[in-house]
Amino acid sequence: MAAVPVLYRPMRRLAPALLVLASFSCASPAAAAGDSKRGEYLVRAGGCVGCHTEDRKDAVPFSGGRALKTPFGTFHGPNITPHPQAGIGRWTEADFIRAMRHGRRPDGANYFPAFPYPSFTKVRDADLRDLWAYLRTLPPSARANQEHDLWFFFGWRFLVTVWKWFFFTPGPFVNIQGASEIVNRGAYLVQALGHCGECHTPRNFLGGPKRGRYLAGGRVPGDREAPNITPSGLELWSDANLKEFFSSGVTPDDDRASEEMYEVIRNSTSHLTPQDVAAMIAYLRALPPLPD
Repeated sequence: MAAVPVLYRPMRRLAPALLVLASFSCASPAAAAGDSKRGEYLVRAGGCVGCHTEDRKDAVPFSGGRALKTPFGTFHGPNITPHPQAGIGRWTEADFIRAMRHGRRPDGANYFPAFPYPSFTKVRDADLRDLWAYLRTLPPSARANQEHDLWFFFGWRFLVTVWKWFFFTPGPFVNIQGASEIVNRGAYLVQALGHCGECHTPRNFLGGPKRGRYLAGGRVPGDREAPNITPSGLELWSDANLKEFFSSGVTPDDDRASEEMYEVIRNSTSHLTPQDVAAMIAYLRALPPLPD
């Protein structure tokens, strides 16, 4: 899973995405093995490299270390390479699905929702298996994970259970009844893999999304604006403008995407097929227009 309203600020799927890619669900032994090549495309659609790679030029991709500053403290993206100690080399596919679908570690403890499992829970089973297959092909990195630096009781994982009662509904994406195939494909990309709502939806004081304001604009780390990307926020953007923006980061008035959004474009949207970009645009056009 950012927009002349400032769509060029962040659609930051990324922004919040921090915490180990992992899993729960029922990947049965009889389930077909994942397709790593297709998984590579899905990893790009999810922008996973951004939150799981340290912010420096010589950083090893997916080896962790990216800092995410939030009102609750600073989270650090973990190493998700197959290293047996530093990474997720000892995980099973079921562990991975548990993390993605239910926001739980292999030991059963909660992940903090800075890891955007409230969106990733919607990723379909076949895509989860493909994602897992690709992650297993990465070169192992021995880079050690960093502890999160959170304020007081925000670091108590058992409290996340209460947060989940109010703000988390697990389960894969279900097609929107009455919507076209292209709109449903776009909804899946925006809601699940792209997790655009993590930054473009405003939140309450507990960090829970205001569901009635989905994609109507939010905040990203640094207290900067993630713009409204419902039809009312995109009314000055043509489809061609949006396609160009998702490819290059150039806005209709020849401005550039913000640093955060440009990272999303570089790592994710610029690698999507033209069909998937068109599907995302079709879905955003089909949303109810919400005021800023």
